[in-house]
Amino acid sequence: MARRTTKAKAKDNGPEFLDTLRELSRERGIDEEFLFEAIEAALISAYKRNFSAAQNVRVTLSRDTGHYHVYAIKTVVEETEDEITEISLAQARTIKADYEVGDVIEIEVTPANFGRIAAQTAKQVVVQRIREAERGIIYEEYQSRESDILTGLVQRVENRNVFIDLGKTEAVLTPAEQIPTESYAHGDRIKAYIVEVKKTNKGPQIVVSRTHPGLLKRLFELEVPEIQEGIVEVKSVAREPGNRSKIAVWSKDEAVDPVGSCVGHRGLRVQAIVDELGSEKIDIVKWSEDPAKFIANALSPAKVVSVAVNGEEKVSRVVVPDYQLSLAIGKEGQNARLAAKLTGWKIDIKSETQAADEQLDEHMNEVEVESDAAFTAEGE
Repeated sequence: MARRTTKAKAKDNGPEFLDTLRELSRERGIDEEFLFEAIEAALISAYKRNFSAAQNVRVTLSRDTGHYHVYAIKTVVEETEDEITEISLAQARTIKADYEVGDVIEIEVTPANFGRIAAQTAKQVVVQRIREAERGIIYEEYQSRESDILTGLVQRVENRNVFIDLGKTEAVLTPAEQIPTESYAHGDRIKAYIVEVKKTNKGPQIVVSRTHPGLLKRLFELEVPEIQEGIVEVKSVAREPGNRSKIAVWSKDEAVDPVGSCVGHRGLRVQAIVDELGSEKIDIVKWSEDPAKFIANALSPAKVVSVAVNGEEKVSRVVVPDYQLSLAIGKEGQNARLAAKLTGWKIDIKSETQAADEQLDEHMNEVEVESDAAFTAEGE
């Protein structure tokens, strides 16, 4: 079955928006062919709505001149039963003698007064498709940046949700992702961690966080050149947002101190991060592949006498000097809780006096350890 087209002489009916379309395509970074195809689809809808809803038509739009043609698609039959979709063999052969039954013919049916309707309809669709394409571009841009940091201006606060202006779009900081000690006002410049990018009917929804541990990790990555270069690595992060955090770092180069690199000269590097997080205290500790050593470091600033570990159950028992017990546990258990999150081990802390009165578990091997130097940064 062949498809053949009968074409009338082209008319000078190029739409006025053709130059505008190309300019928009360049400015917005949208594929020009995508817009042409959208216009052709819009012209088909416009023709059916205004002239013949039942007719099967195809529209072509010249990419060079903007001339358009509307073609009715008809099948060649012996005798027509539906003149809208069929054409008789006899009539088809008046157009071209070699038509056969079953051929599909395209006959130009461009209405004389179609230009105004076409221009108006196509303009509306182009605007809509440009908006859709821009939303798609924004979605792809930010979807590829999940787990990264963005910077924006607080635009408004509605029902405790903070909307952040990013220029082309906005992000939302929900109450659950806000630092409890922070308040947000119009015009505030803030950094936030991209948690998720969703597609919605109104465009991409970018959900961000100020409480995610990834925010602290990315801030250190941005602030510390040794991390950017891959010499120092952030191994784990534990946060209680707005209050205190712990971060474990390790160096591939023995000559490079990972804690010192993160602290910076006179503490400038870590202080910049503390200021960004609203004076959240940050403990920077050295990571170790030895669990006992890592657990001792994680309990900084407390000094540790010994650590006994049960590797199968990931349970540890830590002994600290009597005068260090409250410091090791921390206010309301915060220091011990953060150390457990940082290491992934359950930590039971005892003073030397308490430990002397108890018998050690036979499955545990007690190891005397000396914790490495650590650093705690606090807001001024």
